[in-house]
Amino acid sequence: MIAEGYDFTGKVAIVTGGGTGIGAATALLLARYGADVAIAGRSESTLAPTAQAIENETGRRCIWIRADVSLEAEVEAMVARVIAEFGRIDVLVNGVGWGDHAKLSDMDLAAWRFEFARNLDTGFLCTQAVGPHMRAQHSGTIVNVSSVAGNDGVQGLAAYSVAKAGIQMFTRVAAAEWGRHGIRINCVAPGLIATDNATKDFVANNIEVDTFCANYPIPRAGRAEDVARAIVFFASEASSYITGETLTVAGGPIVGGTGG
Repeated sequence: MIAEGYDFTGKVAIVTGGGTGIGAATALLLARYGADVAIAGRSESTLAPTAQAIENETGRRCIWIRADVSLEAEVEAMVARVIAEFGRIDVLVNGVGWGDHAKLSDMDLAAWRFEFARNLDTGFLCTQAVGPHMRAQHSGTIVNVSSVAGNDGVQGLAAYSVAKAGIQMFTRVAAAEWGRHGIRINCVAPGLIATDNATKDFVANNIEVDTFCANYPIPRAGRAEDVARAIVFFASEASSYITGETLTVAGGPIVGGTGG
């Protein structure tokens, strides 16, 4: 039995960055709740098996589309493919994004702009592309994936932090503009989530995950499923009166003082 507000039967979702990590977990959860799903990304080697696994487990259709969603032409082709296959788009999850460690003093303009293309332009382009279809049906939900770096900033990740802050403000302004068309737009800001890519990054930078998380109120790294549940909440009718908001999924706030 599907909980009230979470029935996606007859709905179609696009999840970018859907081959691995948070995107794959989100696509699977949407399919479990009845959605047909298109997952998009740059790597056939991860997209194809993920799509097959989702179909095998849920019985829902899951197609994969190889696309670099920082490129407008490939975004337009992706959306056209989904419309051709399914006839509608009800949910867009802008899940693409990553940051490379670099000191601000060492970063050149090309590297700065690349971080914006990967973490901010992707959300803009995909939102613009699905907009006409959602406005025509007077319904739709869009969920952007930011980061706690967009809340507070991270030294050594200046461009990434600023781009992720940008996607949060983009969420807010787009929600204000498109609400009258029946479209809700929200955002999640994950903290340390133990995806394969994040774990490799921590190892490469000699960061011990358990030590890093020891002071969290929930003293562990997050799981992809933890973020997927928040994304699906925003995509569902369970959040029907929420738009323009960013929800942090990071194990709780770290604050000063003492407690017991």
